[in-house]
Amino acid sequence: MARLTTLYNGACPVCRREIAHYKRLTACGKNELTWCDISKQPAAIAAWGLDGEAVKRRLHVVDRDGRLRIGVPAFAALWSEIPRYRWLAAVVGWPGLRQLAAGIYELLAAWLYARNRRREAKARDTAV
Repeated sequence: MARLTTLYNGACPVCRREIAHYKRLTACGKNELTWCDISKQPAAIAAWGLDGEAVKRRLHVVDRDGRLRIGVPAFAALWSEIPRYRWLAAVVGWPGLRQLAAGIYELLAAWLYARNRRREAKARDTAV
């Protein structure tokens, strides 16, 4: 069986905590999940032909069929692998709710991305 691979920005404190939560929930199970922190493994995204900034901006998942999922569809694919979250994966797939969830996610993702860019810039400026 193919693995589901989650590509995430571990340099983002919010993203890192959320992925750590999912890892804890799946640690004892039989899930075939792979986690790729692109802040530590930036070259890993080349296999999928992805831009690092795009992956920093939104959650990306390569599902078991090798399809790339981005944003809310990525969360749905990941959640469908976690018993405690399967119900949420189904709910965000409902027509109407899918679009609402995508809109909310885009706003949140844009805010987090901008916040992390400022934090990275500040870290670079203080290092010089």
